[in-house]
Amino acid sequence: MGFHAYSSPYDWSRIAGFKTTAKTVPGGMIDLSVGSPVDPVPSSVQQALVAGADAPNAHGYPVTAGTADLKAAIDTWFRELRGVDLKSINAAAVPTVGSKEAVALMASLLHLGEGDVVVQPAVSYPTYEIGTQLAGATVVKVDDVTDVDSWVNIPNVKAIWINSPCNPSGEVISADWLTDIVAAARRIGAVVLSDECYALMDWRSARRNTAASYAPAASASAASVPAAPVAESNEPASDTAFSLSATPCALNPHVCEGSAAGILVLYSLSKQSNMAGYRTALIAGDYRLVKEMAECRKQIGQIIPGPVQAAMAAGLKDTAAVHEQWGRYRRRLSALVDALKAYGYSAQMPSGALYVWVKAKSGDCWADMAELAKIGIIPSPGEFYGAPAYLRFSATATDEAIRSACERLTA
Repeated sequence: MGFHAYSSPYDWSRIAGFKTTAKTVPGGMIDLSVGSPVDPVPSSVQQALVAGADAPNAHGYPVTAGTADLKAAIDTWFRELRGVDLKSINAAAVPTVGSKEAVALMASLLHLGEGDVVVQPAVSYPTYEIGTQLAGATVVKVDDVTDVDSWVNIPNVKAIWINSPCNPSGEVISADWLTDIVAAARRIGAVVLSDECYALMDWRSARRNTAASYAPAASASAASVPAAPVAESNEPASDTAFSLSATPCALNPHVCEGSAAGILVLYSLSKQSNMAGYRTALIAGDYRLVKEMAECRKQIGQIIPGPVQAAMAAGLKDTAAVHEQWGRYRRRLSALVDALKAYGYSAQMPSGALYVWVKAKSGDCWADMAELAKIGIIPSPGEFYGAPAYLRFSATATDEAIRSACERLTA
């Protein structure tokens, strides 16, 4: 599957100068750029890791496809939280060493190469493009993947990337639009690659709290470069509005018409369980494709360590911990939205994911980065995601950091 050259503006060293400026501000730098979790790993996960430290799957070679316990946890997670019975739609699953490697290797694992086309959103996670380039295939970017007419007649399309909830914008693709994408892809023999890593971080059913009430706790796709839509609801502004199954899944039987053929869904525990360092994720979908990928992964050693498989199973089972984390992120996002509005940005609560996506006040992300660095705040430049007129503010920071950022933005 050889690796080809790639190019990308996604280079965190490009913001080093802004960080240097931000660190000189009284109180220091508040980093809202990289979406790296900061909260505790659930105790259930920690206990499972310790218990698995000397289990047979630790001192012996681990199973590529996962232990029986992990397989069962994945099946149950899909059935109870996503409304998907994997077996009934002829789907299989394989754990991956984090979702990034699954994204980066996807085109190669699908045996794509010269002459093959992979469609992706113009504004999206940079590794979609990098992975396609590594395989030697051609990237085609479209403003809106739900507009199937924008890509369905392009010659040699072999795969279509979708991301819901979206990084960076927070958009959520409706079940109806997912159904259309799947049907169109099947007509041309292409695989739907559905990145659903933020699936349980859905904010549409919860009203925003105001910044004053912030307190830390113990669709359709839009236009080409949108701000995330406001989530309207009659639900109270409390964590009881939590709904784990709100985001549509590409493997939902109504979306896929009862068959996983030609569909692959990616999911990660990095955000739901603060397990980014554990590198726990999965690919689920088309039985034939997943089994072939699992065999290839076994040969190149892309296998989750045995004790980590036990931890992953525990994380999938512990929905109470996910609920707690959901509450933390909702409060942080709500506070950031209000503070960014006060600073002059047209900020809105995202429909999903963990970021506030706003248009730069200057019209250029780098100019805004320089101004924000003067008050010690570092977001991500929109150019990293294909939108140089935008900024992404991450809620993956401590309550203290979010509160301090809000104070600076509203001063």
